[in-house]
Amino acid sequence: MDEAPAQPAHIAALALAGLRARPKTLPAQLFYDEAGCALFYRITELPEYYLTRTERAMLPAVAAEVAALLPGPAALVEYGASEETKAGFLLDRDRAGAPAFAAYVPIDIAAPALAALRARLARSRPGLAVHPVAADFQHHVALPGAVAGLARLGFFPGSTIGNLDPPQARAFLGTARAALGDTALMLVGVDLRKDPALLLAAYDDSAGVTAAFNRNLLARLNREAGADFDPAAFDHRAVWNAAESRIEMHLVSRRAQSARLAGVVLRFEAGETIHTENSYKHTIEGFAALARDAGWRAARVWTDPAGLYSMHLLAG
Repeated sequence: MDEAPAQPAHIAALALAGLRARPKTLPAQLFYDEAGCALFYRITELPEYYLTRTERAMLPAVAAEVAALLPGPAALVEYGASEETKAGFLLDRDRAGAPAFAAYVPIDIAAPALAALRARLARSRPGLAVHPVAADFQHHVALPGAVAGLARLGFFPGSTIGNLDPPQARAFLGTARAALGDTALMLVGVDLRKDPALLLAAYDDSAGVTAAFNRNLLARLNREAGADFDPAAFDHRAVWNAAESRIEMHLVSRRAQSARLAGVVLRFEAGETIHTENSYKHTIEGFAALARDAGWRAARVWTDPAGLYSMHLLAG
């Protein structure tokens, strides 16, 4: 792996940069410590959270079509890969009587999750070359030299692209294209714009798991950066911002209060929010245009029967 786990000083600096801003924010990358990953996996199994089960239902047919388009043994390069379930639909595919993928490059900021992933794959797929890269995929990530001679398929499932604002999404797609190469393909899961009531339920579930996931940001700062937040003093709020076509997640201070982080006193008014995440919802045409601006060509698109979700195959 190419990068050590985040250190307390780095976590504190990231948090303070947002919490000193107006309005206050926290970077979504801080969601995914070990506790945050576990909570997110619980979210993906909730009845309100249609995204994961819809994408999983689509992937067997999509994976078969994509594998048939590969020119030869390939490397699967998954961005935001802290576990291998969705990649497995592609890794299971054969092409001309042989495995379609000779190598797997999972890229994620959560180094412990990548280590566990590699250990699992060593047992379940001993013939697969696995090259984890612990890095922030929003920056340029150089691929391991071991996959230099292989065709490449980038993979970005889960509508994680929606967590990036349009300029960030365009920049990410551009840097991914540069890393993957001119002849690569890329498969991207993209959540679609729909009834706000369905969207709000998916981000504010009745069991309160998403609320716990959101509050875990503050608990993580307490655990890893010496902060003294009271997570129970903040409410979870999900908001549909129609003008920006996005769901927003916020933590709302229940009362006037203060907290200390890295020696800095942070004050909150009653009702003041910390903006923690955006999840942009695209149209098929709008995403194709965004990808085109980043240097990709729209090759194929698939949607589920209800039109909730889409998967886009991009070509260099």
